[in-house]
Amino acid sequence: MWTDITPLNSQSFERLGYPTQKPVALLERIICASSNPGDVVLDPFCGCGTTISAAQKLGRQWMGIDITHLSVGLIKARLKRDFDLLPKQDYQEHGTPRDLGAAQYFAEQDPFQFQFWIVGEIGAQAFGGMGDSRKGKKGGDTGIDGQLFFRTPDGVKIERAIVSVKAGRNLNPAMVRDLRGTVEREKAAIGVLLLAHEPTRGMVQEAASAGVYSWGGRVYPKLQLLTVAQLLAGQQPELPRGIVNVSLEQKPAKALTGRAARDRGAAPLFGS
Repeated sequence: MWTDITPLNSQSFERLGYPTQKPVALLERIICASSNPGDVVLDPFCGCGTTISAAQKLGRQWMGIDITHLSVGLIKARLKRDFDLLPKQDYQEHGTPRDLGAAQYFAEQDPFQFQFWIVGEIGAQAFGGMGDSRKGKKGGDTGIDGQLFFRTPDGVKIERAIVSVKAGRNLNPAMVRDLRGTVEREKAAIGVLLLAHEPTRGMVQEAASAGVYSWGGRVYPKLQLLTVAQLLAGQQPELPRGIVNVSLEQKPAKALTGRAARDRGAAPLFGS
């Protein structure tokens, strides 16, 4: 029995908010006791990826499996943050869309998992994706499918982008107006509408009329439409250069200057 490793609690530095997360020290000890460097570690229910992270740190090969795309996105984020590893370049990722046809089929067959997947592809936190709801959020969500929190380049302020997802083919300008209303209600900096299919001309015009977000002498569209085809081609939302994405910090992200000049949460999972 090991008594020197305490469970994670609400104040734990490494806590990500995933309900079944284990301390990385526990997984490191298990892996050290049961394998040698270069061996393969398999976790068929890898959740937020603690086993994968520990195996990578200890020089093991690894394989991870999970049913939800929320988990997959979180594991990819941890690998990028902790080891600067990227899919396709440093490891293989299976079971996620690789082309437009697969992505649109995914949207039709399972719109809730599609929502988790596409929100994660821009580094945002899926709304309703924490706690025990890991298989897709149904029901009213006040117009929010995801949130992207970013620290401004000067470190002074944390801004928020509201993310909405439309997996269907029937698109219209009212969807953009709804997002605009949500962004204004939530006092967010930017709204991002992620689409499985191409927007109508009216949607593009509606987004253009919403104004801009200004930072450092440059302007960025207040409402941004981004299709899955654009995402697969490598395009991301337009945000100021030098921002740090702190969307998956469990504790409130603090600015780097001013009265509270330090972070009090886990290290950001995404940065630029």
